Amino acid sequence: MTTTPRTPTAIDKIAEEWVDTLSVLAPTLGTYIGRNEVNDRYGDLSPDGQQHYADEVQKTLTSLQAAAPVDATDEVTKADLGSELKLDLEFHEARWHLRDINVIESAVQDIRQVYDLMPTSTVDDWSVIAKRLSAVPDALRGYTATLREGINRGVVPARRQVAEVADQIVRYTADDGFFASFVAGAALEEGELPASLARDLADNSNAARVAYDELRNFLTGTLAPAASDVDAVGRELYALNSRRFLGAEIDLDETYEWGREELARMVAEQTSIANEILPGSTVEEAVAHLEADPSRKLHGTAELQRWMQETSDRAVAELGATHFDIPEQIRTLECMIAPTQEGGIYYTGPTDDFSRPGRMWWSVPEGVTEFDTWRELTTVYHEGIPGHHLQIGQAVYNRAELNSWRRLLAGTSGHAEGWALYAERLMQQLGYLDDPADRLGMLDGQRMRAARVVLDIGVHLGKPRLDGTGVWDADYALEFMRQNVNMSDEFVQFEVNRYLGWPGQAPSYKVGQRIWEQVRDSYQAQQGDTFDIKQFHKRALDLGGVGLDTLRTALLTK
Repeated sequence: MTTTPRTPTAIDKIAEEWVDTLSVLAPTLGTYIGRNEVNDRYGDLSPDGQQHYADEVQKTLTSLQAAAPVDATDEVTKADLGSELKLDLEFHEARWHLRDINVIESAVQDIRQVYDLMPTSTVDDWSVIAKRLSAVPDALRGYTATLREGINRGVVPARRQVAEVADQIVRYTADDGFFASFVAGAALEEGELPASLARDLADNSNAARVAYDELRNFLTGTLAPAASDVDAVGRELYALNSRRFLGAEIDLDETYEWGREELARMVAEQTSIANEILPGSTVEEAVAHLEADPSRKLHGTAELQRWMQETSDRAVAELGATHFDIPEQIRTLECMIAPTQEGGIYYTGPTDDFSRPGRMWWSVPEGVTEFDTWRELTTVYHEGIPGHHLQIGQAVYNRAELNSWRRLLAGTSGHAEGWALYAERLMQQLGYLDDPADRLGMLDGQRMRAARVVLDIGVHLGKPRLDGTGVWDADYALEFMRQNVNMSDEFVQFEVNRYLGWPGQAPSYKVGQRIWEQVRDSYQAQQGDTFDIKQFHKRALDLGGVGLDTLRTALLTK
């Protein structure tokens, strides 16, 4: 890591000011990076708020374009921040905000999920939470106004996403749902909450529940009837979303065909390993054999959480002693069971001062009570070290070289998730997946990611079905995923709904891995006999989060 602080430049100043602006405009994002001064509020999600955001983007972009880089670090910042700001404006011009609702990453989830990251140790912490809870109704009213404007302008989401999100809200607002349970569990590390604060929490939580129920009524009574029957967003919007999630422009048709080839390769590799596990077996038979092995089972979320934490801690200790220089500040990764049951596994990075460490979250669907270690081992490496936690934690740590935007907010799904899949393969190469069962689990995940490339592009671009019976649609997508993953049907259904409502994001994992591997191979060809894989990883991760086009340029331009 760089230890001598770099002298900030004019471009650094613009980037730092943009982080400040974002924290004010999007306080939930501020909470994510540890700007606790904004923890008591939400941003303006109304049409006026959306226009104000676009105006601030344009103002920052104009300043950035006028600034001259003084070194290579500035060149990366200017290129990457400039690309992101331009994309923000393209999304605004495409009126994406008027239809922005989906099952995993929209204002509906963001407003709720922020409480997972807020401090809860002191009276002051809970007072801030009470104030933010009181702001939920206004935030949801602003969001509703934006969706209503979308109806008026004929820019609407798919009906499937509206219906699924309405069902999620029921789980938020039920008597045993998130808001009721969250404040019922309010407690201090020492002592009890003041009675007046407990009342405020209860009252404001109830107001948030009412506001969410009002949103649900709008979704089911007004938006759903106006929404589209079509899940696909079409080539133009898909290309825009793909660029956002990758930070790179790709040939969508070539990538679709590559995805089909990659999927076939994963199936062949799985078939070979299945034969190692149970000679003469198919993949399905080998999976059934492993699922019947009690030594590879975890029962209940408490046991899952303990196993995740032990696995993560062991990887940090061993890799930190051998293959990576892991600073003390990022040696802590907390493995958490999420307070929701929506499905999905995700990572949240540490705050700027590391007062809140990086966390791996597992949102376990209702009814899922058993977990297979062979299937999930690589998940811990993906989310932890050498995956997301090493990548993101190292960027946060590198304050001597990088401005706040580069350390805390820059980057794309393709960069982060591509690295995490790259890290899974790296763990195989380092001997951590020598057990054929663990390799099969890794390949199960890799196969799923390859299948998602085909499904996502296939659905949203209206490609012909692989069986020649028509074009891709939701029913065929669900059938296709069931054929290509060995996971609970609850998980598969959630995943397919996610892909349908979040175009371009799911392929960014496998496509990101592809680009990471292409960059590494090109870098190795440039370096020749002097190539050092550890040095490549350090140089790449020291850049912080960047788009994949920026990564390629920064590492391969001499």
